[in-house]
Amino acid sequence: MIKVLSTGIYSTIQDFGRFGVQNYGIPYSGVMDKQSASFSNAILGNPIDLPVMEITMLGPKLQFETKTRICISGGDLSPKLNNNPIFNNKSILVETGDVLSFGKLNRGFRAYLSVQGGFKTENVLGSYSMYQDITPKSRVEKGDILKIASFKDNGMRANASIKVTDTHLDTTKIDVDKGPEFDQLSEDQKKYLLSKTFSISKDNNRMAYQLNEVLENTLEPIITSLVKPGTIQLTPSGKLIVLMKDCQTTGGYPRVLQLKTAAINVMSQKYTGQMVSFSLDMY
Repeated sequence: MIKVLSTGIYSTIQDFGRFGVQNYGIPYSGVMDKQSASFSNAILGNPIDLPVMEITMLGPKLQFETKTRICISGGDLSPKLNNNPIFNNKSILVETGDVLSFGKLNRGFRAYLSVQGGFKTENVLGSYSMYQDITPKSRVEKGDILKIASFKDNGMRANASIKVTDTHLDTTKIDVDKGPEFDQLSEDQKKYLLSKTFSISKDNNRMAYQLNEVLENTLEPIITSLVKPGTIQLTPSGKLIVLMKDCQTTGGYPRVLQLKTAAINVMSQKYTGQMVSFSLDMY
């Protein structure tokens, strides 16, 4: 068990997402940065899709009521165990009563905490991913007691075969494909979209990232159509909205670009004021 002493900004339990129910309007959800979450699990010898805690910007304070091993990957949020600094991407033995806390955000935006054997919160519709009105809670709350797998001491200190790459935390390049309505844009609009550097607005969360700069929009609204994580919509006002893991399943705005899978990892590690640019192959 893990007791939540404080929550941080926004912490949730996530796995790889909820599939096969989008026709009911239920989002995919799941970890925003799949690469970092996968490393965190793999270093502990877990299957890479086991539930982890996704931690945004400011971490929680957690007390372990049982012995286990943990690993933190993704953003550097200055983690400490019993007030002693610890490193990301390491298998760390935690004893009963130990307290994990976080401090200053140094790099990235989201970190992933895995425990040996995974978190054992409630599975709803085939996933442990928290989402409002789908799971009993939409985020981790102070006082929560989180179930985790029973500890089996296999003597493992780290998985030496795992080579962690986290350059996506720093890159500003967002690789994209054409969206269904991309070719309806004028050549000037396409050039602007693919040559401009855009800044992340204050409106960014697990549902979507809005960008500050405006692309003049002359397109007609579309019939409500399918969207998915990574879809970039162009609103009537010219705002660009990058849909993320908790996004809706349909939308009526033109879909001008689509983030590649790895680019969603990159975008998820950005926050207000940071810059990104879009890269489209063969254009």
